[in-house]
Amino acid sequence: MRTSFEPTLLDDGESALKSLIAHDDWLPPQYAKPVLESYQSYALYIDPKARYSVISFVWAPGQGTPVHNHTVWGLVGVLRGAELCEEYSVPGIGLMQSTHQHRLACGEVDRVSPTIGDWHKVSNAVAGETTVSIHVYGADIGRVHRHHWDVAKRKPLPMVSGYSNDTPWIGAR
Repeated sequence: MRTSFEPTLLDDGESALKSLIAHDDWLPPQYAKPVLESYQSYALYIDPKARYSVISFVWAPGQGTPVHNHTVWGLVGVLRGAELCEEYSVPGIGLMQSTHQHRLACGEVDRVSPTIGDWHKVSNAVAGETTVSIHVYGADIGRVHRHHWDVAKRKPLPMVSGYSNDTPWIGAR
């Protein structure tokens, strides 16, 4: 969803997220637990009206996402470890090109949205360690209809990502 207040929202949200990830003493261990088969996305808080959600992503060594989009604004802050983010152009027919990649270190925040760049893939950038990042999205991201890039079919396919846990942690400290 494109909004005229998105730049201000992202500026204010980034500031708040940086404050949150500056301290690594608040996230319960069950929301930072890696699973060897796949990265995990644990719902921490989902707004009752689905206006935003807060998620912890946990990456064991070597794990990453496929190329995907979000369709809403988002902020990604690294709590532990580091992430490698590879950005992609909007897909064309049979074409998906990487346009830029960057490393997101502990304490840093990245932004995504359809207006500033929405297609990327993310992976753990630290060999031998687990990475944990906190994501804030402008919707209940686990239920948003969006897309991932199918390499074999060379086209975007629909997806709904869901969450690794059944019930969000609705705690605050």
